[in-house]
Amino acid sequence: MTDFQSLGLSETLLRAVTSEGYTSPTPVQEQSIPPLLEGRDVLGVAQTGTGKTAAFALPVLQIMGRKRPQGKRHIRALILSPTRELAAQIDERFAAYSEHMDIRHRVIFGGVKQNPQVRALQKGLDILVATPGRLLDLIGQGYVDITQVEFFVLDEADRMLDMGFIRDIEKVLKLLPKKRQNLLFSATMPKSIAKLAGSFLNNAVMVDVSPKEMTVDRIEQRIMFLRKADKRRLLVQLIKDERVKCGIVFTRTKHGANRLVKQLDQSNIAAAAIHGNKSQGARTRALAGFKDGSIPILVATDIASRGIDVDGITHVFNYDLPNEPESYVHRIGRTARAGRSGIAYAFCDDTESGYLVGIQQLIGKEIPVESSHPFHFIGAIPKPGQKPGKIKDKSGTKQRPRNRKPNNNRNRQNSSQNDNRSSGGGNPNNQRRHNRPKRRNSDNRRRGDNR
Repeated sequence: MTDFQSLGLSETLLRAVTSEGYTSPTPVQEQSIPPLLEGRDVLGVAQTGTGKTAAFALPVLQIMGRKRPQGKRHIRALILSPTRELAAQIDERFAAYSEHMDIRHRVIFGGVKQNPQVRALQKGLDILVATPGRLLDLIGQGYVDITQVEFFVLDEADRMLDMGFIRDIEKVLKLLPKKRQNLLFSATMPKSIAKLAGSFLNNAVMVDVSPKEMTVDRIEQRIMFLRKADKRRLLVQLIKDERVKCGIVFTRTKHGANRLVKQLDQSNIAAAAIHGNKSQGARTRALAGFKDGSIPILVATDIASRGIDVDGITHVFNYDLPNEPESYVHRIGRTARAGRSGIAYAFCDDTESGYLVGIQQLIGKEIPVESSHPFHFIGAIPKPGQKPGKIKDKSGTKQRPRNRKPNNNRNRQNSSQNDNRSSGGGNPNNQRRHNRPKRRNSDNRRRGDNR
């Protein structure tokens, strides 16, 4: 049986992993650490929860510990992450692994004041973990120098592209020195990621721990067919009947997450939402409460969920089925961690049956159906031969048309124009001011790291 010592780690790092309770390396660690210690680039297909942070952090720390540059510290390792939560957790892992080393590290992200981050940068750092928006901001202000980086890690690359970070990534790559060691990790490997990897990885070693190869044997999966209007009542019943102390509920939208938290509160179930519209303080408090047990239920969207790395999660509820099959595997992987068992419930209404078809094709099996609940609805069950994707209504258009009441909208528009004319006294300048679109905060639009 492989252990961390056989991977070539130093005694200093072996002490750290022992302190963290690690006994044997995960597949991604076993396959990534040796080539990284040899100085090779690595392209990894692995999700959060597979141990990939240790897979790149441990060898980076070991190589950095071999020699200490003279003079003021400079950024030798840059880790780019899509979300604030994930960046913070990566920085926490570096703190744990480098406990017995003379290494300075720092995480920077948007949504908070930059002054404390700037002061830490001015003192000198060895390792910087960052989200793209804040990194480029501080580079532009002259506070960050990445021209001497020896190790560049791009984590959760598929989510980076989903969040529109490709231009930011390209800007960062142009500023990095040509001679460096590169690591790219992604939960999935679409053509866009393969193209990105090919643009800066050099003769990379491929490490594939993709969803199809990940074991979900310890996760008990159940699909429950019901009407959309019954989802909340079924969720409340399951949480109370099974006395859930640590569970995540996944919704498709931020608004849906907020609404569900209020509804759970009305049922005397403590819950908190985490998504892109929440302030950093609110997100930090929600995660802290979830970790310490004071908040038993966390309601999250997929983008925000990438930073949730909590042991002891017993239940995952797919309140809304994801439209990307890979996201389902990523969601349910939040439970059954560290050798524990877990259960994942999926709610499927009659608009989501195509999503279920795609999920079952990806995992290569049908999810067992739980039909004994009081809200079972056969109309939500996929039809024989149904194809993956969102189903269509009887008119042949996709569900949820953009404008269900065009006449009402037109009436509201005419009404607002009449109001404007009456209040503005017919002044054309008032008319123009009324119709002028609101200015958007371009910085926040560009910076997806505030999600």
